[in-house]
Amino acid sequence: MSTTPLDDNREQTAQEIYKRIKGRFDEEALALARMLAAREDRHLLGATEFAIRDRVHRLGADALEAALAERKKGGTERRR
Repeated sequence: MSTTPLDDNREQTAQEIYKRIKGRFDEEALALARMLAAREDRHLLGATEFAIRDRVHRLGADALEAALAERKKGGTERRR
């Protein structure tokens, strides 16, 4: 997926959001890897697939919360 180049201010905001979520993403990546490693091939799809999707969805929600928190901290409203 490509991204749009950011001006300096938005890049700084992106870096701050990244700092907030990086640890959470790393922890979740390891948890997902462990979940997948623990499953036999025949059990990767179905319940495991949906459990992974749920966890990734929650991770996305955490990223949105981090972005909102960073914007509140900065005291500015960002618009497209």
